[in-house]
Amino acid sequence: MSHTPHATPFELFQQWLSEAEKSEPNDPNAMSIASVGPDGMPSVRMVLLKGFDERGFVFYTNLESQKGHELAAHPKAALCFHWKSLKRQVRVEGNVEPVSKEEADAYYASRARDSRIGAWASKQSQVMEGRFELEQRVAKYALKFGISEIPRPEFWSGFRIVPTKIEFWKDKPFRLHERIVYRPTEDGGWDTSVLFP
Repeated sequence: MSHTPHATPFELFQQWLSEAEKSEPNDPNAMSIASVGPDGMPSVRMVLLKGFDERGFVFYTNLESQKGHELAAHPKAALCFHWKSLKRQVRVEGNVEPVSKEEADAYYASRARDSRIGAWASKQSQVMEGRFELEQRVAKYALKFGISEIPRPEFWSGFRIVPTKIEFWKDKPFRLHERIVYRPTEDGGWDTSVLFP
């Protein structure tokens, strides 16, 4: 990264993600996502980025999960990608919006059959009596759908984080790291700032 900014942060993100795909041993698309509960307590977990473009960053989940409820109630989130092999991270803050039904259907259809059954079987974030309860639910839905198509559950969809801020961080010796921040402008462009490490 140099201090000469790319035209959009998505161009730089695509470059960094492509490099991470070659160097990271597992899940270069893994990102932490932070939401906030009704009591103001922040909550963070790892999810997988499933798409991005000029509109934002997309992931999918059970809408009845903790993060699903929190993001629906307080539609703001923060993301962080950390690529240890590259000594880089990208932080994103923004507003949250649901993806379209067409986007959710298309991604759901691309998933492995067992993952689609798993979406029906798991009451994500809810207490279960034991592993056997989950296995019973998997068997139930495997039997229910048999060899037929498995429709997307209404409670399973995706969210898009529409950035209000994207920060790129690159490790440098003596903790004199490089940091550049992009913020969207009203005319559809991006303002950039270079930060002290």
